Amino acid sequence: QVQLVESGGGLVQPGGSLTLSCEASGSILRIDTMAWYRQAPGAGRELVASITGNYPPYYDLEVKGRFTISRDNSKNTVNLRMNSLKPEDTAVYYCNAPEVITTNGRISDTWGQGTQVTVSS
Repeated sequence: QVQLVESGGGLVQPGGSLTLSCEASGSILRIDTMAWYRQAPGAGRELVASITGNYPPYYDLEVKGRFTISRDNSKNTVNLRMNSLKPEDTAVYYCNAPEVITTNGRISDTWGQGTQVTVSS
């Protein structure tokens, strides 16, 4: 069993910043890729950023240059630093691990419960 728990969401004014955190827990041996998705009201879930090992992180074009994804492998955490926030960044943000290697085998597509980010004046 693997759990992803997000934190750090909230209400922020346009131009402000927030940092989201996600911690993975369980009998984890390795997580290669961790990612952040978001889902705005009435829209589908979209990939915001992902990070895999020592490869350059991936960013959606809408957030590139404003958001920074980072991880601490020793703690199985991934963070998303969001700067210059815009009202269109308002969404529920979800942490995702496409594959987790555990002591009981592989677990695919693990999601956190989501954290609300609202950008409004």
